[in-house]
Formats: sequence, structure tokens, C-alpha cells
Amino acid sequence: MNKIRGLLFILLMGFLVSGCSNSSSSNGGGEDPHQEITYAATSDVVGLSPIDTNDSISAAMIEQVYETLFTRDPETMEIKPLLAESYENPDENTWEIKLKEDITFHDGTPFNAEAVKYTFEEFVNEERAAPRASLLEPIESIEATDEYTVEIKTNEPYGALLAALSHTNASIVSPEADKNQDINQEPVGTGPFKFDSWSQGKEVVLTKNEEYWRDPAQLEKITMKVVPEYSTAVSMLETGEVQFIDAIPTQHLSRVEAIDGIEVLEKAGTPVYSVGFNFDKAPYNELEFRQAVSHAIDREAYVGQLKGLGIKNESIIGPEVFGYDQSAEEAGYSYDPEAAKQIIEENGYGNEEITLLTANREAYTRMAEVVQSQLSEVGLNVSIESMEWGTFLDTTPKGDFDMTFTSWSNSTADGSELLYPNLHSDNIDSSNWVRYNNSEFDDLVDSSRSQVEQEAREKDLMEANRIAVEDAAWIPMHHGVVTAAFDESVKGIQIDPTGQWSLYNVHRE
Repeated sequence: MNKIRGLLFILLMGFLVSGCSNSSSSNGGGEDPHQEITYAATSDVVGLSPIDTNDSISAAMIEQVYETLFTRDPETMEIKPLLAESYENPDENTWEIKLKEDITFHDGTPFNAEAVKYTFEEFVNEERAAPRASLLEPIESIEATDEYTVEIKTNEPYGALLAALSHTNASIVSPEADKNQDINQEPVGTGPFKFDSWSQGKEVVLTKNEEYWRDPAQLEKITMKVVPEYSTAVSMLETGEVQFIDAIPTQHLSRVEAIDGIEVLEKAGTPVYSVGFNFDKAPYNELEFRQAVSHAIDREAYVGQLKGLGIKNESIIGPEVFGYDQSAEEAGYSYDPEAAKQIIEENGYGNEEITLLTANREAYTRMAEVVQSQLSEVGLNVSIESMEWGTFLDTTPKGDFDMTFTSWSNSTADGSELLYPNLHSDNIDSSNWVRYNNSEFDDLVDSSRSQVEQEAREKDLMEANRIAVEDAAWIPMHHGVVTAAFDESVKGIQIDPTGQWSLYNVHRE
């Protein structure tokens, strides 16, 4: 009798467990009510304040927590309002921006014109020393003309303002939070995700903003894991410990593509990687020398080594950047080693010792090795000097080099914000590492910045870009391809040509 009762008990418990299991799996149509995603980054965030940071890892998390007045469509790259409702230009130096209403920050305080005024005034405050303050450098004044209207006046017409206001670093912060706490440690924005925790060197955790002004996000939680070795991040993607990685290095691409259940996204991007010359030194300031170098480098073969993660184009402004014109590609100096040898022989360039200064980062090292080999083949005496990244960044603005390598991600996707910081004479001794100085080029770049009519701006940029290409101010090695890899359960990820992404529209199936 006891055996029968025991058997009945086991059968009953099995039925109950089975019943509970079926009930759970059918709840909500089979959807997981607690969707989470883990992202692996190769370094920790520097901070979580858009005002006080300027690095891509921090920007990735800031993008989820904060929002900007304007944003770029990830497919068309068209600038459109986000926190802004609309804008108009009563005159060339005035921007009147209407804001969306009934939006609150994560701390419950209102998003309004005073919050925008506060954020931008802090952004340009010299004492605050925001790393990307130059984005709003032309602004003369910011006024809240009513609760939801901001009036921005510039010193002169500034055509790239909307692009600047779509930059992650121009995100709007909660004034109350910034006054009362360190928003670099505890950020407070209006975005679809809220800050939960930051274990420095380990992870950043964000959770869904249930009070978001649009439909709430579908993901409940985002965790950014700090994984210093990219090979380890790939292993974690393979085992399911993380579901999302980006910026895939060339040497890891084939391994990532071979993982079952992983989707890889590749997209032509805005970054450009180039060879640069010191225009303060001979023979690097001689056009013939720069032409010889350009003719000596087989960029087609170099880009082939990148396994699809680079695009060859002679133009400095790339195809995904405002101001690009296809004809600029024809203005460069294509691979022709015999022409290089002839120029070198005619000008007696084979005797000097040339040092290629490079940072000890993989992309730079690869470029340096290719350039050294190919310049040696045409009769130039070339060596490589490698420096730690921080030392490299300190050395190049001082002009302590012969030739070097540059890269620019161009987060605004606007040609003015590529040509002005990198090649305009205003920025010699700072961001114009190569010390390029051409008054005709400067005037065109100035004009592209000091107009609000976009067609006129585009024309100026096309002409300025062609001058720089013909001058071989930079020799583009390749234009970047932005990448991401994610578990097939992750749906809705979009990455724009600047490499930025948002998880707002992402869910898991």
C-alpha cells in the first residue's frame, strides 16, 4: 500500500512540475519578461558624463543614458530632432530651438530650456575644461526665452551647429544632478536606460527607464563587461557570456564569423586612417616628395589585408561624410612605384634618414610596417619609431617627427569637423599634427563653417578637400568599416557609420 501511495505521489509531483513549467513558458506568448544583454568592451569607461569625457567606450554607455537635441538617422545620416521639436534661423547667427515638452530626467526633474542652457554653458566653461568644448566654440550666448525655447547666438554663422548638437558629448544633463553629485560617476539623463552601478575595472550596469518619454525600451538590463583582451571577449561571445561586441579587429574577424549562432554586421564608416608629413621640415614640405611617397604605397594590397574592414579611397573626406565628392578620389596619387623612383632620383631624395613615428597600437603598427617596406623598395631609407599611446599623443602636436600616422573617427560625420581640427592652420601646435598651412584651403574651410546654407557648405568642403588631396596633406591609407557581432537572439541592433549604436530598439527572442 505504501508503495502505491509513493508512486501516486511521484506521479502527482511530476504532473505539477510539468504543469508549472508549461504555464511559465506560455506566459506572455513565450517572451522573456526580463530581457538582458551583456556587451564586452576592451577597456573601462573613463567616466559617464558627456561634458567631461571624450572616448568611445564612455560614449557607448552615455549614448544609452543621455540624449541630444538632434540625432542622425543611422541609415541615411540625416540630422533630425530628438529632444528638440523644431528649429529656425531668424538670421545667420541665431538658432531658435523649440524643445519637446513633458520630458523628465531620471531624477524626476524637468527637461526644459534652462536645462539646455545650463548644459551648454557648462560645456563651454573654461574652468570645466570639457574635452570636446570646441564643438560649441562659436557660441556667443545661450538664452532660455521661455520654458521650452532656447535661443543660441554664434559669433559668426556656424553651419555645423546641428551636427555638433547631435554629437554624444552634447547630450543634455540634469542640472540638479550635476550640481549635487558627480555625474561622471552617477549619470542622470533623459534616455531609455538609467544608471544602476559601476564597478570600476569590471562592469557598468544600466536598467530600463520605466518613465521614458517614448515607449519604454524592451531590454530590462544592460551590462558592459570590461574584457581587456579581445580574444577573451570573442570566447565569451562564443560561450554566451556576452551577447554583443563591436569594433572587431581584422585578426579576429574570421573567428567571429565562424561562431554558430552569431551574426556579424559590417558597414562603411566615417573613420579615416592616413599617412601624415611634417610640413615644417624638408623634404616633407615638398609636394614632389609627398607625391613620391603616395605613388610608392600600394594601398589596394594593404586594404586587402584588412579582410573587408577597410575601404580604399584617395579622398580625405570619405564617402560617408558630409562634403564628399567622388571626383576627389581622382585627385590623389595612385600606386606607381616606377613614378615614385623617378621622382626620388630626379630630386635626390634617397639620402636622408626618414623616421616613421607610430603609436604602439595594432592598426598604426600595421600601417607603419607596410609603408616602411614599400618606401624602402623605391629607394628611401626608412625606420620605425614606436611609442606608447599617451606619449605619442604628447609628441605629435609638437611636430617632433618626420612622418607619422593619423586617424579620425569623425563622430559628427561632417567634413568641417574633419578638415578644421586636423588641417586648418588655426590648429597648428594642437590637433593639426602635420602643421599643414594653406590659406586657400583655410578660407574654404572657414566658409564651410560660417554658413548655414548646407549646399553652399558642401561645395566649399568639396573644394577644400580637393586642395588637400592634391597637396597630399594626408595620404589616406583606408577609410574605416564599423562592425558589430551579436547573438542571433538579439534583434534590432543598428550601428551608424560613426560606429555609434543605441540599444533602445533592441530586444531578444
